[in-house]
Amino acid sequence: MRDQAGQSTVEAAVLLPVLMLLFALLMQPVCVLYTRMLMRHAAAETARVLATSADEATCRSFAMRRLRAVPESSLFHVGGQSDWIVRLERSGDGQTCSVAIGGHLRPLPLFGVVTESLGARDSMGLYVEESVREQVRPRWLRGEYEDWMAEWDA
Repeated sequence: MRDQAGQSTVEAAVLLPVLMLLFALLMQPVCVLYTRMLMRHAAAETARVLATSADEATCRSFAMRRLRAVPESSLFHVGGQSDWIVRLERSGDGQTCSVAIGGHLRPLPLFGVVTESLGARDSMGLYVEESVREQVRPRWLRGEYEDWMAEWDA
């Protein structure tokens, strides 16, 4: 019994750092996925607002409010609100709207090696972008909103 005293302490000293490193490596993709999910959701909602609003500044403001749900931690997003890039596009006939949202995050060092080989990094870190193209009006629908309101008022 005396020969094995303290062996579990040595095993824990070796095993705990390995488990923590493994946990950190598994959490990084979850953080990236969470950020991308929020970006995609904000882009989809902004596309619907763009379809109903003529003011692009209002749409950008709407997207920025939605993006505040992304934590300002380097695993999720770096650069603050000024780092978000929001591109809005509306088709000439008003039937489709496109919204692209991009931003940076700084991955953990071991995960950064993988992303560097993919070429998705720049000077601020890993650049992620989500875009949505929504058909907001069906092709068969004719007229403008005011025309439809006039029909209902008559």
